[in-house]
Amino acid sequence: MTTRQATNLLSMGETPIIGWDGRSFADWVTMVAFGAFQWPWLVRSLHGGRLADKHAMLDRLDLPYDALPYLGSWKADTGLLTLVVDHIFEHRPRLVVEFGAGASTFVLARALQKAGGGRLISFDQHADFVHATRQWLAEFGLKAEMHAVALRPSPHGWPGLWYDHGPLPDGIDLMLIDGPPWSIHPFTRGGAEALFDKVSRGGTVMLDDGARPGERFVARKWRRMHPEFDFTLDRSGTKGTLIGRKR
Repeated sequence: MTTRQATNLLSMGETPIIGWDGRSFADWVTMVAFGAFQWPWLVRSLHGGRLADKHAMLDRLDLPYDALPYLGSWKADTGLLTLVVDHIFEHRPRLVVEFGAGASTFVLARALQKAGGGRLISFDQHADFVHATRQWLAEFGLKAEMHAVALRPSPHGWPGLWYDHGPLPDGIDLMLIDGPPWSIHPFTRGGAEALFDKVSRGGTVMLDDGARPGERFVARKWRRMHPEFDFTLDRSGTKGTLIGRKR
């Protein structure tokens, strides 16, 4: 399946995650504790955004309305996708790296195509999902370097897991972080900061679900650890997007 289909509220638990043997006891405790007061954000995420806004975004991309039929639940919402399109059309990045594939991959690839080109590298932990998303892009003549990779203990002492992506090129103009899911650990996306030195000067980092408690904690640590970035929280979507711009 891909995010073209309707999906459940939670992430793809029915698909085995490559390279993961399970959570530690401490991770379980943290996940349960955050889950107890994070449910309002999870409920809001069921709404993928206004239909009119999605249609406006697809019009800008010259795509039919049925090209992106389902948003919401654990998928990127219209707010995030519109931010991505705005950013690509304005800044025309040459290298985009994405963690967590799906609707965002589709929109990134199309926006780059419309903006004159650019390299898109995408990582996800679900091999069958990557294969299906690659076929989805191909139906519309779109390309991305998509990789199904293992999850491993997060770098720099962060809890949870991060993608075993291997070496990445310097000069990342846009890094989009929409995975791994919070159900692994509320702070699991914090490990992305190990790649901040790969971001070009003037480049941008976008963290989906930026309004959630776990991501707010991550944002506070990122601000302390990386003063070379200016971080702001954009609330235009249903889940919020943390945006960091490297000076």
